[in-house]
Amino acid sequence: MPANALPSTSPSTPSTSSKLPSYAQEFGHGIYAIDTAFQRDHFDAAYLMVDDGRAAFIDTGTRHAVPRLLGTLEALGLSPQAVDWVIPTHVHLDHAGGVGPLMEQLPTARLLVHPRGLRHMVDPSALWAGALAVYGEEEMQRSYGTLVGVPEARTVASTDEQRITLGQRELRLIDTPGHARHHHCIWDPVSRGWFTGDTFGLSYREFDDTNGRAWILPTSTPVQFEPDALIASIERMLAAQPQRMYLTHYGAVGRDAADVQRLAQLLVSQIREMAAIAMSLREASDRHEALKRELLALYQRGVAAHLVDAMPPDAMTPERVAHLLTMDVELNAQGLGVWLDKLDKLPTR
Repeated sequence: MPANALPSTSPSTPSTSSKLPSYAQEFGHGIYAIDTAFQRDHFDAAYLMVDDGRAAFIDTGTRHAVPRLLGTLEALGLSPQAVDWVIPTHVHLDHAGGVGPLMEQLPTARLLVHPRGLRHMVDPSALWAGALAVYGEEEMQRSYGTLVGVPEARTVASTDEQRITLGQRELRLIDTPGHARHHHCIWDPVSRGWFTGDTFGLSYREFDDTNGRAWILPTSTPVQFEPDALIASIERMLAAQPQRMYLTHYGAVGRDAADVQRLAQLLVSQIREMAAIAMSLREASDRHEALKRELLALYQRGVAAHLVDAMPPDAMTPERVAHLLTMDVELNAQGLGVWLDKLDKLPTR
């Protein structure tokens, strides 16, 4: 297969090697998605990339996902010593909570992390305290498990336009703020795809139409959402003319370059609509609840428009959309609220 060709399977129906565990999916070009089982099935993915016998994990999920990551490695006949890199896209716990315990099992791997997030991977106490204040001890243990720091000597801070080698391929990293200021994305020239973390939004397979086309929405999770920066990061990724995007939430999307452009346009339009909704509710007495209502309505309209003529009308009701997006609506409303509060603190001219 030529280096720039995509496998025949679509992102929605990846090929699966018979030797892989049921929670892992193969997307071709040595790329595997591992369902971390965070919150629900097909919600949170970690990726394993293999080239010429060398391996890298991109995002890890939480501590609870580590046995699945190691199980996939073993199923492919690779030892822990084959892993050269662990690369969280950013340090939110659903992406990087498992970094510390995973690194303990990978004796020769190096951790490549955004410079703004590096200190939190070495000493995760601030990450833990922040999340603990929101979720409480019981939920933290249930969803995330205890955090483990990584020895600083095993860490590398990424730089914008950095290149690293994995086997015979060269990966490129770029700084992608907007969702978080400690976020980078990873370009794979072999599959012509970006590993996007949360910068390229969320796309759940339940919303795929009967033709396998994906629907997507932005994530404005607190506390560093910046709409203009996020749009700029998306546009920067598009400059590479990607044919596929590997999302943490969830899986590979984009059938070709044109389909990736379609998804990007949908993302950008929603980012602008979300910012406009937030601004219109800036002084509302029930701002958070109003934001949730307006965001859910936006997403319900988007799903309905996406699925019209391509799915039976009773297959995705507004109530089912609300159920699937409960967490995302809540977090997006929180993030927009934090963004509005920051705008209020800006000096006026």
